[in-house]
Amino acid sequence: MKVDIHPKYVDSEIRCACGNVIKTRSTKPVIIVGICNACHPFYTGQQKFVDTAGRVDKFQQRMAKTQAAQAAQAATRKKKK
Repeated sequence: MKVDIHPKYVDSEIRCACGNVIKTRSTKPVIIVGICNACHPFYTGQQKFVDTAGRVDKFQQRMAKTQAAQAAQAATRKKKK
């Protein structure tokens, strides 16, 4: 097997916009997602019909949370360097 051609496989965190953190292993140390099994309506059992405008508003709120989490992560990266 060739040496030093494979990416490092390290302990990783999956961070959701809702605040949930999942520990796993990956080639990236931090993965930021917009929705996870703790906040997705299908998994929480809170599925219900929402009108189109409500869906768009909810999506925009989730997207804002995700972007805020990504910006915070980028800020901590800059501080470390």
